Amino acid sequence: MGLNRRQLLQSSLGVGAVLLVAACSDGAEASGPARRGGTLRVGALGTSARIERDPHANLSNDSDFLITSLVYDALTVPGADPNVAPRLATRWEPDADRRRWSFTLADGATFHDGTPVTSEDVVWSLRRLRTVGGASKMPVAVEEITTDGPNRVVLAVPEPNTQLPLLLRLMTFTVKKDTADFTKAVGTGPFRLESYQGGNARLVRNDQWHGTPPLLDAIEVTMFESVAALGNAVLGGQIDLASNVGAIAGRAAERRGDLAVIRRANDTMVGVAMRTSDGPFADVRVRTALRLGVDRKALVNQVHSGYGTVANDILGTGDPAYDTSIAQRTRDVDRAKSLLRDANFDTGRSYPLVTKAEAPGEVESAKVIATQLAEIGVRLGVVPQEPNVFYDQTWLKAPLYTVSWGTNDSTLFFASKLMTNGSNRNETDFKDAGFDAATVKALGAHTDSEYIAASRDVQRIQYDRGGYLVWGMADGIDIATTRVRDLPTLGGFARVQLERAWLAE
Repeated sequence: MGLNRRQLLQSSLGVGAVLLVAACSDGAEASGPARRGGTLRVGALGTSARIERDPHANLSNDSDFLITSLVYDALTVPGADPNVAPRLATRWEPDADRRRWSFTLADGATFHDGTPVTSEDVVWSLRRLRTVGGASKMPVAVEEITTDGPNRVVLAVPEPNTQLPLLLRLMTFTVKKDTADFTKAVGTGPFRLESYQGGNARLVRNDQWHGTPPLLDAIEVTMFESVAALGNAVLGGQIDLASNVGAIAGRAAERRGDLAVIRRANDTMVGVAMRTSDGPFADVRVRTALRLGVDRKALVNQVHSGYGTVANDILGTGDPAYDTSIAQRTRDVDRAKSLLRDANFDTGRSYPLVTKAEAPGEVESAKVIATQLAEIGVRLGVVPQEPNVFYDQTWLKAPLYTVSWGTNDSTLFFASKLMTNGSNRNETDFKDAGFDAATVKALGAHTDSEYIAASRDVQRIQYDRGGYLVWGMADGIDIATTRVRDLPTLGGFARVQLERAWLAE
């Protein structure tokens, strides 16, 4: 898309046009114009023990998040370039300091019962989201979320933040003010809830939606408790679309002429956090040696079965402002050994590499990395932990451990949340005054050029002396029958944006 950063800050494009262009492309080869009608049968992962109907609670089931995202509208959603697109908010404008943001709601937006959406509904919903979900889901304090007339809301933050529209994506679901019963699911989204039972739902088209009306008559969502069961269902023809099903099923589907594999790039990062403040990896020469010691292509092939791309030690690979001019690191065993010698690194002992079975391939990646780094003289003992133990004992504390993140389309999001000195999620305990200053400058940028320059400084510092080893990006893998068209191709949670999908004859 031809939008620049200024147009993103003051977006006035219609929601239907932006979503159609930015978020979707053909899931299979197109054959004729899009057609109206039909029911799309979708499978998504989830477990009965974690079913959640409250749109502001922790939606840990993919199936719940899919249903919620189609029934309710968030203020903004993921886009391609720019990476934020309108939804219930069709326009947003910051003040001169980038601290106070005004969001204008879509004209004619109504709830499924016909009630008009007002700014009071949105403010009530955002305040409730902050109360229920905390700052990680709603970065604005309750008292700083206010109305400005019947169709505008104002969000104020204490420090300049050019990223606020991005932070509102796909979480800021609007409900009617004072709603207490969420089983009826009265939202404003492109589909209405017709029935729900045990994590499975039937959604029907909302012809009164404020955006471009969906083409599908209905979407049926079925919850599957394992990746294997989900993959078998689409391979066996029980569903039309398996959402986020993974590489194993993807390989099987590629051999089938009646199925299409949809690869969503920059979906998940599986990497390594190296503690920078103290311990064996505090010396930047040691961290650089580890980065030079891995074979990135081999890791992508072995861990992600080839469904991915190599990365360059910078988080946020899908960002339109990602700096592709930075030279791609490749394996250099001799230089890695030289750097270790210069740093007087003790190659006579073994170091634990702690990992967890959280993201697909995460434990396997640790094993492959340990094998590869042995060739430069770094001996690692892979230590798997249960996720709850990992986050209690290892995360933010250990010298070396694996990490995983999704929705990798904003370098500045990761910089501000994971690497600045004041962050409570500083996984590498990175303390760098130049990095902090560049991040603050990017967050408060007034022009495109100022933002790009600061963003590139952020990325260059992360590349040169940061604490992450980001060796590759896994594709998100969806499998669909060849009848299913215009499925989302963006990474991360953009996979739930099914409102433009349709079924061919």
